[in-house]
Order: sequence, then structure tokens, then C-alpha cells
Amino acid sequence: AKADLQEADLSAANLRRADLHEATLRKADLRGINLSEADLREANLEEARLGAAVMSGANLEGARLGAAVMSGANLEGANLAQADLQGADLRGAWLRAAVLSGADLRAANLGESHLFGVKLDKADLQGANLRAALLRAADLSAANLYEADLCEANLFGASLKGALLNGANLSGADLSWSNLSESDLSPAQLAQAKTVNGATMPDGTKQK
Repeated sequence: AKADLQEADLSAANLRRADLHEATLRKADLRGINLSEADLREANLEEARLGAAVMSGANLEGARLGAAVMSGANLEGANLAQADLQGADLRGAWLRAAVLSGADLRAANLGESHLFGVKLDKADLQGANLRAALLRAADLSAANLYEADLCEANLFGASLKGALLNGANLSGADLSWSNLSESDLSPAQLAQAKTVNGATMPDGTKQK
């Protein structure tokens, strides 16, 4: 049976490797919980409080995390492919090497989050806050970054191939050695960036 833990208080609980496939954890208090390597595929975690939760290596494919508060959470290596994170608060979260391919992150807050080597290909980041986020070597190919805030973001070596960046704020962003080919970045946006050293430009030419 699918676990129904709606509004439950599981703060600081140890549910490492737990089977919570399709579980309902809506509005649950999961602050400081250990859900590392847990199976949370297609689980409902909408509006759940997950501040400082440990979810490294967890499988959250297709999970619903709309408006969840996940600030400071550890999601290193977690699978969040196709997950709904619309309006989620991920400020300062640790998402190194996490998979967010095709995830819905519209209006999500990822300010100052650690997204080193993360897979965000085909993700929807329209209007997302990525201010001062660490996106080194991240895969943002074919991602929708329309009107996203990438001010002061570190995109060193990131792939933005074919990404939609119309209206995105790149002031002070580090785009060195990034791949911007086939993206719709305008010259005015590129002029806002801190550096584009070694980057592959939208027209395919290499910046010196």
C-alpha cells in the first residue's frame, strides 16, 4: 500500500533507503530527515518542509515537490528527472551531480545553490532564481531559462547548447569555457557577463 504521511512530523527521522514509492508526504515536516538512497519515485511532497534534509542518492523521479521548502538540503547525486519543483525553495541546497533532466523548476529559488555537474537538460527554469548559483560543468542543454535570474552565477564549462535565454539576467555571470552554441543569447546579454573567455558562442565561434 502507498504510505499516507500527509502533514506528518518526521523531522530528524532516519528513513535511509526507505521504500516511499508514490507515498503522500504533502505538507509533512521533514526538516533534518535522512532520506538518503530512499525510493521516492512519484511521491507527493508538495509544500513539504525539507530544510537541511539529507536526500543524497535518493530516487525522486517524477516526484511532486511544488512549493516545497528544501533550503540547505543535501541532494547530491539524487535523481529528480521529470520531477515537479515549481516554486520550490532550494536556496543554498547541495545538488552536486544530481539529475534534473526534464524537471519543472519554473519560479523555483535556487539562489546560491551548489549545482556542480548537475544535469538540467530540457529542464524548465522559466523565471527561476539562480543568483550566485554554482553551475560549473552543468548540463543546461535545451533548457528553458526564459527570464531566469543568473546574476553572478558561475557557469564555467557549462553546456547551454540550444538553451532558451531570452530575457535572462546574466549580469556578472562567469561564462568562461561554456558552450553557448545554438542558444538565443543576445549580444547585449553577453556584454553583461563577467567573462566569456574560451566560450563557444551562439554562432559556433570560439571566444579567445
